[in-house]
Amino acid sequence: MPAFDLYLPRPYSTWRAKRQPIHSVAAAWALFATWIERTRQRNALTGLDDHQLRDIGITRLDAARECGKPFWR
Repeated sequence: MPAFDLYLPRPYSTWRAKRQPIHSVAAAWALFATWIERTRQRNALTGLDDHQLRDIGITRLDAARECGKPFWR
């Protein structure tokens, strides 16, 4: 039995959620946490073997390129 995805247009709404400004210390903390998580993920990527990299769909070259990036990118 075939499956069909329906993409219905969303009605245009003029309502926008108001965002509260974030405190500068909270923004710095969030940025610092992002850098730590990015470093942790790249370190985990270096420990994967070729079979595990194939499972997630990247090559050793892609992994090396990603791990070579600085933590802020």
